[in-house]
Amino acid sequence: MAGKIIADTLEHSTAGSVTTDYVVNGSAKAWVDFNGSATATILDSNNIASLTDQGTGQYQFAFTNSMSSQYFSISTNTSNRDSSNAGVDRSSQGGSSSSSNFHYEICDITTTSNIDAVAGHASIHGDLA
Repeated sequence: MAGKIIADTLEHSTAGSVTTDYVVNGSAKAWVDFNGSATATILDSNNIASLTDQGTGQYQFAFTNSMSSQYFSISTNTSNRDSSNAGVDRSSQGGSSSSSNFHYEICDITTTSNIDAVAGHASIHGDLA
């Protein structure tokens, strides 16, 4: 049975309340945690339909439910460790080309070359279609 709940405020029995505007406007509309090395794999996600490996350190993610336009915020983070378990310097960036997907790149800041990373993360904020 399909239905609709209309509310201006959500209230938890012990944790307080929040207006639904905060939920609609302030919550991430999509996020992804993925392994970008070897065969790139989504480890966990919300509103991410697929991952396409586009070459070394380059990935394309498709949304399950599209954004309202190609203009939305993408926050990225990457982490990696070398064989001695020391941190390795990485930089990551995201960009959108349409309302249905976004591009993610990882770069080794020492060599300025794209590189695959074991752990990549992205969070998307904006309006859903």
